[in-house]
Amino acid sequence: MKQCQICGKGSIMVGNRKKLRGNYNPTNYSRKYPNLQKTTHEGEKVVACTNCIRTANKVR
Repeated sequence: MKQCQICGKGSIMVGNRKKLRGNYNPTNYSRKYPNLQKTTHEGEKVVACTNCIRTANKVR
C-alpha cells in the first residue's frame, strides 16, 4: 500500500466540478497519492512523504 511509514499519510479520493450553464456538475473521482520517497529515518530505510522528510531534517 502506498502510505508513509512515519505519519501514515495515504491516498485520498478527489473529484473535480465542471461548471456548465451556471451549475456545477460532478465529474469522475480519481485517487491522489502522496509524494513518497525512500529515505533513512533513525538508522533504518523507510518510505516517507516529503513533508516528514523535511521535518526530520530540521535542526532543533
